[in-house]
Amino acid sequence: MAINKAKKVEILEHLKGIAKGEGSRVFVNFHGLSVADVTAIRRALHQEGIGYFVSKKTLARKVFNEAGIGGEFPELSGELAIAYGEDMIAPAREMQKFQKTLKEKISILGGVFENRFVGAEEMKVIASIPTRHVLYGQFVNLINSPIQGLVIALDGVANKKEAV
Repeated sequence: MAINKAKKVEILEHLKGIAKGEGSRVFVNFHGLSVADVTAIRRALHQEGIGYFVSKKTLARKVFNEAGIGGEFPELSGELAIAYGEDMIAPAREMQKFQKTLKEKISILGGVFENRFVGAEEMKVIASIPTRHVLYGQFVNLINSPIQGLVIALDGVANKKEAV
């Protein structure tokens, strides 16, 4: 569908804000999604503080190439949506969740991470990084494990001395 000039200017301004923003941006192909699926995606992303914007590929390519982002713009196929947020990993992780549930209707095409373009495979690796709270829990468990082992060993020695 053709877009009038005023609407294009409005879309370009919004895309410039997304391109210059902090955090990461994920390019997504959403071919074949129903309105109910898109609404569910938007609501879930909004709860996580992530924006979701549908754009024409030519306008997105123009804005992101002018934004001074390093690397090569990824190949975009199908319809384009951009998930973006302040968190560096959350947009990719949330889109990965939807990709698992909506199998062939949504796919990650690439994105912008640390102010450089990355491909689909690298963005999927970024999406597999656990949340901050999970990483904290893993770190605490890692620190606690040797201490727990020492306590168990000392308890065993104490029980052995009591038996003798």
